Amino acid sequence: MKLSIIILNWNGVDMLRRFLPSVIEHSPEAEIIVADNGSTDESLQLLAERFPDIRVLAFDRNYGFAEGYNKAIAQIECNYCLLLNSDVRVEKGWLKPMLDYMDNHPEAAACQPKIRCEWSPDMLEYAGACGGYIGRLGFPFCRGRILGTVEHDNGQYDNIATLAWATGAALFIRREIYLEVGGLDARFFAHQEEIDLCWRLRSRGYNIVCIPESIVYHVGGGTLPKESPRKAYLNFRNNLLLLYKNLPEKKFRTVMFWRRLLDMAAALHFLAGGHWAACHAVIQAHIDFRRIHKDFQTDRDSNLAATIVPPEQILSPINLLWQYYAKRRHTFNQLPLKENNTHTHHN
Repeated sequence: MKLSIIILNWNGVDMLRRFLPSVIEHSPEAEIIVADNGSTDESLQLLAERFPDIRVLAFDRNYGFAEGYNKAIAQIECNYCLLLNSDVRVEKGWLKPMLDYMDNHPEAAACQPKIRCEWSPDMLEYAGACGGYIGRLGFPFCRGRILGTVEHDNGQYDNIATLAWATGAALFIRREIYLEVGGLDARFFAHQEEIDLCWRLRSRGYNIVCIPESIVYHVGGGTLPKESPRKAYLNFRNNLLLLYKNLPEKKFRTVMFWRRLLDMAAALHFLAGGHWAACHAVIQAHIDFRRIHKDFQTDRDSNLAATIVPPEQILSPINLLWQYYAKRRHTFNQLPLKENNTHTHHN
């Protein structure tokens, strides 16, 4: 099969019932696979009764986002994989622009569509918007979303653009290259593992782009309560791990000096606001990073040995927090980035 869409599910029967029909209706070019992470709700029953033609990979337990996708991709045969969240709605023609681009650009390892917000369709979506970047201190941001500010979609990012990372909510990737670079790091469990994967792709010389002609609608965090301590913990810890895995030692030490200061300031900010659990999550993330980071040494050595594109060409040169809070630049187009001038291109 040329293209397989893989939807990872864990107790998401309501999402499958709501969104899987649109994927089936508007994806004639692809095989659709649901990889089930040991659901205990009625997901498997729903798939058997309502969607009997959909291929199901039923795992024995919840392996998390990263290992769940790794297990699924290892079991299928295709040229391209599209990792699609179960809470994504698609429309007619969504696949063709990405397929055409990837077929015609062998230097591209991965791409993503434009991600709009399902519950507010004129807004870009927090988790991916029009593609991801990384500030020089490791903080991720998007064309269309910086920290907590999400932009309306006014067509301002409707050009194809080179990215530092593509969202895991709808990640279109060449299967052979996914396996070549080691796939998603299962030790992350969830959050920022796609950024780590994309950094490995970019550092090895592959390109990643956003194809905004392709549009999907993602529920994402919009229906969730304010960031949970567990999510905060994983985001802070995994962000430090991906920096360790991909930065040379001298640069890593410099970045970590600033990150300790800034992350502790964030913890104090949480504490001052009465959010003790969030404060504890940030501190615990740093403690656990110090405890486990040497477990990633082998991966780090292999990543650095395979690097042909240095971090300076992948990370954006800005201090994102300074730009956002001091300079009050809250949208991507306001940032002093060469991406706003030279890192965009058309077909």
